[in-house]
Amino acid sequence: MTARILLDHLYRCARSFRRADSGNVALTFAIAMVPVIGLVGAAIDYSRAAATRTAMQSAADTTALMLSKIASTEPDLEGKACEYFFALRAMEPRCPSDNIKTVYTTEGGSQIVVTAYDTVPTDFMGILGIDTINVSAQSQVKWGNTRLRVALVLDNTGSMSSAGKMTALKTATKNLLDQLRAATSKDGDIYISVIPFVKDVNVGSSNYNANWIYWGTATGTNPQDSTKSDNNSWDAQNGSCSISGKSPRNTCESAGSCSISGKTSQSTCQSAGTCSISGYSTQNTCQAAGTCSKNPNQNTTQSRCTSAGGTWSSGVWTTGKWTQGVWTPKNHSTWTGCVTDRGNPSGPNTTGNYDTNVSPPDASINASLFAAEQYSSCPQAIMPLNYQWNDIKTMVDNMTANGNTNQAIGLAHGWMSLVGGGPYPDPPPMDSNYKYQQVIILMTDGLNTENRWSKSASSIDARQKITCDNISAANITLYAIQVNTDGDPTSKLLQNCAGTAQLPNGTPRVYPDPNKFFLLTSADQLITTFQKIGTELSNLRIAQ
Repeated sequence: MTARILLDHLYRCARSFRRADSGNVALTFAIAMVPVIGLVGAAIDYSRAAATRTAMQSAADTTALMLSKIASTEPDLEGKACEYFFALRAMEPRCPSDNIKTVYTTEGGSQIVVTAYDTVPTDFMGILGIDTINVSAQSQVKWGNTRLRVALVLDNTGSMSSAGKMTALKTATKNLLDQLRAATSKDGDIYISVIPFVKDVNVGSSNYNANWIYWGTATGTNPQDSTKSDNNSWDAQNGSCSISGKSPRNTCESAGSCSISGKTSQSTCQSAGTCSISGYSTQNTCQAAGTCSKNPNQNTTQSRCTSAGGTWSSGVWTTGKWTQGVWTPKNHSTWTGCVTDRGNPSGPNTTGNYDTNVSPPDASINASLFAAEQYSSCPQAIMPLNYQWNDIKTMVDNMTANGNTNQAIGLAHGWMSLVGGGPYPDPPPMDSNYKYQQVIILMTDGLNTENRWSKSASSIDARQKITCDNISAANITLYAIQVNTDGDPTSKLLQNCAGTAQLPNGTPRVYPDPNKFFLLTSADQLITTFQKIGTELSNLRIAQ
């Protein structure tokens, strides 16, 4: 029995009670039942209205998301909204009507608001004079109001040449660039930097005159400078010696040449000498001897010589002269652009920790500078933040695999590329109309093998972990990707470095975050992993 039939039946019964003169109690009961039934029925009617609103909200959310993908190119958003909304609710379109409204704006980022209206007929509340209940649902989607600055820190070491890893990395990176480019509505929505790394990072050979480069002999007066001469520096390793075959600088400067043939050390050279008169090999015999200008073979003594009217010339002893090797560094314009870790020549300094943070270089503090190195496996030069998408792709295509692994320097430079300093220009100022997220994607296929000071993986890892902690504290999201095709152990370091920054919607920071670490066993997985990251970065989110 339907609700309407039940109401009709109750109505007829109530009328019969009214005609019965012996049914006063029943009549009173029937009259009292009307508001009771109305109130009970109201709960049922409102429950149906709430269910309708829930279904409308779901359809409005989906409609808003679908419209956001075509908002910038679709002239009839309201018509599309009706089409999507009523299709989702399995209803016939009733457009144009007042059932659905859309508002699309682009001020301070793109936004679309979908508001749907409907009326739900009542079954019970009609008794109380209420025939319908108005319901509505609203969904808002924002995109482009969060801007991204992304540093791609990419392994270019020799092992990347195996198992198709470098080829896959190039494809994956360019696909990611396409994804991010598609997520922009105008230039500047997303900036990208690219940091190819090996043991060193290439900051560009054209910067050889920059005051943030450390070349060798310390000139600063700061106590953090532990030495005044660095025999492993660029100036010490690249140059020429005044003595042929003596290189590098420390070998040259410890060598020398003697004016007396056969004397190869400073001490033997200076203790030796030559006499102006042949046949005398010591200073005493030389200076006691002499020659006469008149009949020298007969006048062999000074007295005989002078008596014969000659001039006596005493022997002259000449001590051996030692000439120290002189080292002349090459012109800095011959530098290939590679720099190694920042810090003291003798090791990472604890005051400043320049290899683990983004403190700007200071010309008076050598430890803060970028130490030049003529590394034979210097990678492709870095590319600071920009949105020249085709230029970035060309740079990625030019990457080659060579050299040893130092993730720590790549990570430090990736972070600095987001904030500026040294070879990295200051990033564009942040517009108050937007929210900003900074992201680093660190991809490597091997464990750490060498940095400026050590070939101990544990030593390098310990410094890198400090960098990771600092990056997380700076509220930067770090994706860590390990491609393990050679049977290396899973990197605990990378697992503990991955983390998520606090999001603009207030979602708290997570560090370490297992969802931001990816362990891959084949090169092809790079493509799907970068695609997943690209989807996360460009994903649309319902704001309200």
